[in-house]
Amino acid sequence: MAFTAKDVQALREKTGVGMMDCKKALVETDGDMDKAIDYLREKGLAAATKKASRIAAEGAIIAYTDSTSKISVLVEINSETDFVAKNEEFISFGTAVAKTIADNAPADVDALLSLMLNGTDRTVQENLNDKILSIGENIKIRRFQRVEGTVSSYVHGGGTVGVMVLFNTDKPDNEQFKVMGKDVAMQIAAMSPQYASAKDIPADVLEHEKEICIAQIKEDPKMASKPQNVIEGIVKGRIAKYFKEVCLLEQAFVKDDSISVAKYIENTAKETGGTIELVSFVRFAKGEGLQKREDNFADEVANMVN
Repeated sequence: MAFTAKDVQALREKTGVGMMDCKKALVETDGDMDKAIDYLREKGLAAATKKASRIAAEGAIIAYTDSTSKISVLVEINSETDFVAKNEEFISFGTAVAKTIADNAPADVDALLSLMLNGTDRTVQENLNDKILSIGENIKIRRFQRVEGTVSSYVHGGGTVGVMVLFNTDKPDNEQFKVMGKDVAMQIAAMSPQYASAKDIPADVLEHEKEICIAQIKEDPKMASKPQNVIEGIVKGRIAKYFKEVCLLEQAFVKDDSISVAKYIENTAKETGGTIELVSFVRFAKGEGLQKREDNFADEVANMVN
């Protein structure tokens, strides 16, 4: 029975197994889809499909920088348990994935999965399936960011939070600049700003914040009777406070709260005799927004007994 590339793709979608293994299975079974699925199951490859339905909200954020090309990558790879995320095999795979992203600049995760994994002759998807089978947990590449230029990176707590900060500077190799860059990255990890500066806040978000402030004032009997100009002044003050909470450059610097992050960067530029501009930043927190697995110890023991 003959088969086509569409049949290979269909088998891949049904089993989650790599394209080359799916093609081989169809060759061995003369194009019979059901027998090909059985073939993959017998080889232990299709077992990855069952694991792929399990919740993966642990894992790690991995940072990688190619100092020669000045390309940096932040990637989140999820697993079912925190224990697996500390496994050397898991970390090595994550680093290889980051290098693949740096070298190839894929558009998204789907494009990444079809690329050859750095240092291997198989695709990222095929290597991912191998890891699912060998490690015994569902593993997913969730998201990544690739940045070109002078970047300061920081990963906290073994991969719980990862940060990349892009700077424009004429002193990229200056040690004082490097210290400042790490400090700013750590600030982002700790304080979780939403924007670099006030000008980055979308107009509709800012307007919504103002509406909330006005509504709060109207709900306060002591404020409701205030003149309009006083109310406007209060709103302005609260918005300024909002900026200091959500905008990185407006935040108080955690190592010296007498100055802002913007002032810290400015002071460093003066001390190094160069120019430093914070362009943008990326912050990933492991598993944010994902459903967490809830283990029931009693059920777990009962399952072991049964």
